[in-house]
Amino acid sequence: MNAAVRATVRVGLYTGAKVYFVHEGYQGLVDGGEHIRPATWESVSMMLQLGGTVIGSARCKDFRSREGRMTAARNLVKLGITNLCVIGGDGSLTGANQFRTEWSGLLVDLVRAGKITEEEAKKSSHLNIVGMVGSIDNDFCGTDMTIGTDSALHRIIEVVDAITTTAQSHQRTFILEVMGRHCGYLALVTALSCGADWVFIPEMPPDEDWENHLCRRLTDQRARGSRLNVIIVAEGAISRDGKPITSEQIKKLVTDRLGFDTRTTVLGHVQRGGTPSAFDRILGSRMGVEAVMALLEATPDTPACVVSLSGNQAVRLPLMECVQVTKDVTAAMAEGRFEDALKLRGKSFENNWKTYKLLAHINPPDVKSNINVAIVNIGAPCAGMNAAVRAAVRMGIIQGHSMLAVHDGFDGLAKGQIEPITWTSVSGWTGKGGSMLGTKRTLPGKILEEISQNIAKFNIHALVIVGGFEAYVGGLELVQAREKYEEMCIPMVVIPATVSNNVPGSDFSIGADTALNTITSTCDRIKQSAAGTKRRVFIVETMGGYCGYLATMAGLASGADAAYIFEEKFNIKDLEGNVEHLVEKMKTTVKRGLILRNENSNANYTTDFIFNLYSEEGKGIFDCRKNVLGHMQQGGTPTPFDRNFGTKMGAKSVLWLTEKLKECYRHGRIFANTPDSACVLGMRKRALTFQPLADLKEDTDFE
Repeated sequence: MNAAVRATVRVGLYTGAKVYFVHEGYQGLVDGGEHIRPATWESVSMMLQLGGTVIGSARCKDFRSREGRMTAARNLVKLGITNLCVIGGDGSLTGANQFRTEWSGLLVDLVRAGKITEEEAKKSSHLNIVGMVGSIDNDFCGTDMTIGTDSALHRIIEVVDAITTTAQSHQRTFILEVMGRHCGYLALVTALSCGADWVFIPEMPPDEDWENHLCRRLTDQRARGSRLNVIIVAEGAISRDGKPITSEQIKKLVTDRLGFDTRTTVLGHVQRGGTPSAFDRILGSRMGVEAVMALLEATPDTPACVVSLSGNQAVRLPLMECVQVTKDVTAAMAEGRFEDALKLRGKSFENNWKTYKLLAHINPPDVKSNINVAIVNIGAPCAGMNAAVRAAVRMGIIQGHSMLAVHDGFDGLAKGQIEPITWTSVSGWTGKGGSMLGTKRTLPGKILEEISQNIAKFNIHALVIVGGFEAYVGGLELVQAREKYEEMCIPMVVIPATVSNNVPGSDFSIGADTALNTITSTCDRIKQSAAGTKRRVFIVETMGGYCGYLATMAGLASGADAAYIFEEKFNIKDLEGNVEHLVEKMKTTVKRGLILRNENSNANYTTDFIFNLYSEEGKGIFDCRKNVLGHMQQGGTPTPFDRNFGTKMGAKSVLWLTEKLKECYRHGRIFANTPDSACVLGMRKRALTFQPLADLKEDTDFE
């Protein structure tokens, strides 16, 4: 929420508007006086890394009555405030809309009671409002993510990771209860991200005979050699007849029936706290900017809007329509129309549910497809690769295929480091960083002969390539080799996984979110150090190759003064301008600077050069320090987003390969030589799409 507040204040001031803080929510609006204060540029400094909300929030009885709203209106009119930006859940936003609808009526009453003058009423004849949704449950329809959801997932996953280590040691069953009274989003994504055995959510209650099914499933998992079972329960979980399902009830069932050592953990308010994740800071910032624009462009006739996230675009939607759909979901659940509830929650919720069902509830078939699918990791390691491999392996086994693991990239494919990989050999991989299969940057160009021999020898019918830019280039080389080597005529799919986020055909790669969080938390610590010593400027170098994604996004998330990237050319004048900006900044109360530089942003203006320039020009005004973050950006435990994204990509890629294999099956063998039989699975705006490797050549700068 603080990121949204900060962005709203700064963009508002930047456009020349007067901006006010209302402290303590609607209560502050009613109480007025000291609760409504002017905001300055500096007053929102150092706010990004704080959880909760700096300006306070409160439930307010007074605002629910007309008298309360009248007092609030008077306070706003007296200050000449006619634009209101509200951050909250559907309750707060409905309240805001009601306030706006009644506005002219409230003013008439105020004039009649002599509390405001005709003149004042005329000046403030109309109130514009814009909403942003802050809720950890992600229970608001119309936006893919609400502010705070991703951070709550971070807290939950930290706990899940800690619990799984002890559960594995003791062979226990763990039941974890997460928040979500009417919405199962947190529970569902947690289940996907940690590979839980079962999840209970309010939108999709389990079938009639769920007790037996659950016990069967847990026993099966143990029989397969799994040392732990994880069950995730949303606090609002219900059965088909609308009765609550509690974690205690499940514990009793598992203990009594199976005699398993079972523990429950109720997470509670831990989920609301802590430092916001990089995603939430950027989401809040982008929504704040869009909110100010919406207010400045609003006319008396535009309906109240809410700023939402659709795919990766910030969009404006009519507020009351979204509130209505959100209410429809609750109604659908109350009336037992669960299929409708799931649909109303939106596409990404539905996709999560389908992926979970496929990976958790289906037993591998007895009939084999006689298809061998190989999986290989290419390029530098990144967090989330293993989640993609695990999902691909399990989805392949569910489809009846035999799965093969290729170790150490294309080298391993050439040297025959290939072995079968099973359901249990990938258990627990979702939460592991790096690459369990091993990965190398070697391209296949010079070893095509050996690769084609091994494809034939191991009878590989399809290939999943998980990796960065090298994975794309390597895939392209294999496709171009199809003319010479018939063995390469098999369906292939590239899953983008790299911290640099530079794979053609995808707006986003697995691993970028984890790297971004690593950089952001490091920058937080650096800023803290700089704030203590005062008059200090830090220059931080990030990874990313020639792609400025990490530097730009980390700059947004950590509140940097500048980010130097390859895509945006900069010269000595720009550097000079930035030094002058910092000199001016040292005269304010914010006596520190943070500059980010992408590793390949400029061959001559190196990190050392920029450091030396700043040190010389800032003599006597500020001193400089530099930090090269290096390989810590590739490591670490994957974030919930990368686990979930990797899982969805892995599963989707194998389903696509299965369809392609059916198309390419002729005269008892597989032959695929069309361009669309080798694709990149990428995220484009809203959807995951398959794009032929050859078609993306035009958009790619291979230099």
